[in-house]
Amino acid sequence: MRAAVRRLTRRLGRRGALLTCKGIVATGYGSGQIVQPTGDQDGLVLLLKVMPLDRWGWVWITAGVLALACAWLRQPHDWPGFLGIWLIATPWAMAYLLSWWPLGESPLGWVVALIFGAFGAVCLVAIGWDEPPRARTEVPRET
Repeated sequence: MRAAVRRLTRRLGRRGALLTCKGIVATGYGSGQIVQPTGDQDGLVLLLKVMPLDRWGWVWITAGVLALACAWLRQPHDWPGFLGIWLIATPWAMAYLLSWWPLGESPLGWVVALIFGAFGAVCLVAIGWDEPPRARTEVPRET
C-alpha cells in the first residue's frame, strides 16, 4: 500500500499536489454556491449583475475539475489548471475589493478580497516553478 501511495505522489509531483488542493477547494466552493449559497452577498453585487450565483458555482466547479485533471499532466502541460483557478478567483477578489471601496457595500470586503486574491495569486507564482528533479536512488557500493 505504501509503495502505491509513493508511486502516486511521485507521479503527481509538487505542482500536481498544489493543483489537486486548489481543484478540491474550487470544486467544493462552487458546489457550496449551488447547494447552499453564501448568506452575505453584499460583496458579490457586481458579479451577480453578470450572472446568478448558481452559474458562478458551475464556473468554480469547472475551474476545479480543470485543475484536478491538469494535476496529472507533466510540466509545462499543466498550465491550464493554474490559469483556470486564477481566472475564477480574480473576479471574486475584485468584486469584494470594489464592494469595500469605492462602493462601500461590504465593510469587510477587503479581507475577502485578500483571501480570494491570494488563492489565485499562488497559482501565478507556482506556474513559473519548475518541478524539482526526482531523487535518484543510490546503489550502495561494495568495498
